[in-house]
Amino acid sequence: MPNEKAEEPTRTGRLLIVSNRLPFTVHRRRGQLQLDASSGGLSTGLASFYRTYDALWIGWPGIDKSDIGADREHLTQQLLAEKCHPVFLSRYDVDEYYNRFSSGTIWPLFHYFPLYATYSNTTWKAYEKVNRMFCDAVVETWQQGDTIWVHDFHLMLLPRMLRERLPDPTIGFFLHIPFPSLELFRLLPWRVQVLEGLLGADLLGFHTWDYAGHFMASVRFLLGHDSSMGRIVTGDRVARVDVFPMGIDFERFAEAARKPEVTREIKTLDRSLGERKVLLSVDRLDYTKGILRRLEAFALFLERHPEYREKLTYVLVVVPSRTMVAQYAQLKQQIDESVGAINGKYGTIHWVPISYMYRSVPFNSLVALYRRADVALVTPVRDGMNLVAKEYLASRTDNRGVLVLSETAGAAKELGEALTINVNNDEDFVLALETALTMPDAEQANRLSVMQTRLRRYNIRRWVQDYLEALQSTSRLQEEMGVRLLGVQPRKKLVKAFQQAQKRLLLLDYDGTLVPLVSRPSMAAPPADVLDVLNLLAGEPGTEVVVISGRDRDSLDGWFAKLPLSMVAEHGVWLKPRATGQWEMIEPLTNEWKEQGRPILELHADRTPGSFVEEKDFSLVWHYRGSESRLGELRARELASHLQGLTANLNFQVLEGSKVVEVKNAGINKGRAVARWLSQMEPEFVLAIGDDWTDEDMFKALPEGAWSIRVGLSGTAAKYNLGSPAKVVALLQELLTPEEQPAAPAAGRPAEK
Repeated sequence: MPNEKAEEPTRTGRLLIVSNRLPFTVHRRRGQLQLDASSGGLSTGLASFYRTYDALWIGWPGIDKSDIGADREHLTQQLLAEKCHPVFLSRYDVDEYYNRFSSGTIWPLFHYFPLYATYSNTTWKAYEKVNRMFCDAVVETWQQGDTIWVHDFHLMLLPRMLRERLPDPTIGFFLHIPFPSLELFRLLPWRVQVLEGLLGADLLGFHTWDYAGHFMASVRFLLGHDSSMGRIVTGDRVARVDVFPMGIDFERFAEAARKPEVTREIKTLDRSLGERKVLLSVDRLDYTKGILRRLEAFALFLERHPEYREKLTYVLVVVPSRTMVAQYAQLKQQIDESVGAINGKYGTIHWVPISYMYRSVPFNSLVALYRRADVALVTPVRDGMNLVAKEYLASRTDNRGVLVLSETAGAAKELGEALTINVNNDEDFVLALETALTMPDAEQANRLSVMQTRLRRYNIRRWVQDYLEALQSTSRLQEEMGVRLLGVQPRKKLVKAFQQAQKRLLLLDYDGTLVPLVSRPSMAAPPADVLDVLNLLAGEPGTEVVVISGRDRDSLDGWFAKLPLSMVAEHGVWLKPRATGQWEMIEPLTNEWKEQGRPILELHADRTPGSFVEEKDFSLVWHYRGSESRLGELRARELASHLQGLTANLNFQVLEGSKVVEVKNAGINKGRAVARWLSQMEPEFVLAIGDDWTDEDMFKALPEGAWSIRVGLSGTAAKYNLGSPAKVVALLQELLTPEEQPAAPAAGRPAEK
């Protein structure tokens, strides 16, 4: 049954809900602190279920910490009895973090009002500070096995902060507002920090695929992390992105609509409104809600349809919000003036076109308005979901009523049977009103039935259950992947095996393995710590270090010629054994095919801004890491397809690597180069580390007892994975005995390049 308690997903600990506000607001009345239920979509939606879980809600109680005084401990215990844990904020914290940054920067930018957004380092620092305060509160209460669920745009840095401080936590994040397109999001000066903060979560939830797609596009373009099937690989973790359209407590509204007290309020409304048709809108005071556009369209409707005058009343409910912010005070004044102008122009002594209420409406009164309204107008310019639309539908137990819904509200993706409009098109708006007011009862009932069935099935409990089940599934995926990661025990075995062996062979890729990938090859010179550890390892008795790279000979010589190690260039074309110190070809090769291949690569470079062609002795490489990711991926597929058609007649092969397409002589790969050292040395210990699929040939050529590691979490023939080049360098340093390990750089001084 819909109102039965939903089964709680299997967890070993509690559910910690973390949001800006608690479901209670604390006020001091007559010297006493009192708790009142908070208003707002998030508090209202989640408060209806969290008490039925083994849960603790962490958030700000809505009162300045200086007003609490000596009652702080008593208030904490009072809130704990309500399954809440407070984060106490000062008036300054709230003003800078909430009013100025969250509401003044993130809110307008994410809702496609970039001209309203302000950017200040002071407010950004306050945002960071308060996110750290929330992190402290969670760490203080967290117990092993707890699931952390962070909510909304106020706390986008929190997931990463928590991951840095807690041992293997399960963290979910849900964004209740839209995530903007890349072109808007990139306007944010702290865009990278926000994305990295969010990617600390195991599961990122959005209301619609549009928002999820915008997020993944931003991650791909700004951080360089690709996504596949909603999974983003970040170092040694996978973050999952999915869509969970938020529901409501459907039965609460449906049952309230039948209550005697609601029925009495409906009769009171009938006496006041008579036989008039009723239009209804319920909005928080906000420029994203499209209230002024709606009033303009309503005035046009009255102008075009004089027959509806005195037969129609528009009930406009505006809930006060952020009244201390200048933009909101100005909006309130504009609404007042617009309502006054319309009522003054079209009203009569017996009729006022707009019944305007600027206040919160009690629950029973709200349901009565939903029941009495013939048409609900939910027409935001941009909205994450908008639960008013769903509340209206749930309240219509009489099988009548029409929903007019903006196509830019998240709810429009679910409620396709509503009359959807473009809020900027007055003609669209007027036509929708005409259709709604003349829609036959049977059609109303049919549309309502379909939408109500959907909302009853996917209610708030189902939303919570689906999200938490997906979060636990993602957490299990992390655990399964952890089996492949080079954990503590296999790491100890590897180090011990290295130190006990007499003959050792280390095969190390360069780009993406010893150093991070960069947009230009010339920018990837090895830093001091890499050179130091390679020099020390290569100097170990019985140890052969081979840097086996796709780089050309000159680059490798420029970086490593002074070190006592061996090198392989161009994925196995050129070999430089340490013993001879001379470059030699693995076999006689020709590069005549270049004359046909080069124009094709150059054409794609010309058509793809940010890309370029690199020429080596026996290969050509098209790099597109600096290009717009989607265009680069498209061009890469086109280029590979074009080149594959030539391979039958020319002696070359096409390799697709990390943001590169490489063309080189067929039959040459790292595996063949590795075989040379394996046959000559017959080593007791072999360690091979690489990061992309060109290294898979190397892994496959290794003997059974060899150690093999791939950097990143892609599928691989290697036995283990490591998260990043920094972790590779740390592992190599660990192979050395303590007295041999290179000294750490002085604090505050980065390693030289």
